[in-house]
Amino acid sequence: MVDFQAEKALVLAQYEAMAGATPETVASLLAERTASDWHWRGMHPFHEQRGPEAVAQAFWGPFLTAMARVQRRQDIFFAGLNQIDGFRSVWVVSMGHLMGLFDAPFLGIPPTRKIAMLRYAEFNRVEGGRIVETALFCDLLHLMRQAGLNPLPPQTAAHLVPPGPATHDGLIFRPQDGAEGEATLDLINRMIGDIAANSNAPDVVVPRDPDPRDELSRSWHDDMIWWGPEGIGATYTIDRYIEQHQRPFRTQIKDRMFNGHIAKLAEGDYGGFFGWPNLTLTPTGGYMGLPANGLGTADMRVVDIYRRAGDKLAENWVFIDMLHFLNMQGLDVLVRLPVARP
Repeated sequence: MVDFQAEKALVLAQYEAMAGATPETVASLLAERTASDWHWRGMHPFHEQRGPEAVAQAFWGPFLTAMARVQRRQDIFFAGLNQIDGFRSVWVVSMGHLMGLFDAPFLGIPPTRKIAMLRYAEFNRVEGGRIVETALFCDLLHLMRQAGLNPLPPQTAAHLVPPGPATHDGLIFRPQDGAEGEATLDLINRMIGDIAANSNAPDVVVPRDPDPRDELSRSWHDDMIWWGPEGIGATYTIDRYIEQHQRPFRTQIKDRMFNGHIAKLAEGDYGGFFGWPNLTLTPTGGYMGLPANGLGTADMRVVDIYRRAGDKLAENWVFIDMLHFLNMQGLDVLVRLPVARP
């Protein structure tokens, strides 16, 4: 058994404390379990912050002002050693939705006075009994759709509220057999290798196999589910994944460069990674329904979380900092919203 119970308990205690947070108390609650120089990464327009006061001011204060009665509804929770630093640091991963009553504007998104669900994935590095580093990815375009806004052209896959795992076993609160996590991480790495230029560069995103179905079937079940971000959407089965995401991605962008990950880990049947940014690429026109803009490269900050079923991957939840990616192409989605930002 591999035991990350202390790190998990710390993060869960933080979540429990945050359940009662208000805009006025959130900074002090964050400070109870985070380091004074806590390094926090958030999506555009939050970006990188240092320390609990800055994080509260940038994200949690405005969010809790807009959302009443917030609940954290976790679908996946696991921990592990980070492959990227030689398996030295411990990270705890949570994924699900922050649900509340959308009662006041948030980033210019108009309130609905109805239930709203902000899709999120969070990676927390724990060291010395403190949370010292965090990445919080949330799908702001998805929240806009719930408020009746659709700032982008029609996406290639489906808009819906992505559920948790089909197996309902994504909340890993107890110690696991280390061999299972190793198997999951090995499979994730083999999958990445299948889209690499060669076996000596396992993370370079360059298509090698002329038949994408053959490539995918080595690592994925045929009835795979790809829970993509708003702007792309969710898709089901290998064939529809190729049609609705992989082919547009591979044919409508160029000059893809892999920048590395910050954390990559697994426990039991679940694993994942995030980067800052993972990819730098050049849109050539058509991707996400947008024209080529001639502004050069743009960065993709990405989270991938996977469920393994046997010897293949079955589900994949994906978060991309779309607002940052679009902003680098000259499209600031937030300034186009109907409610003026403060």
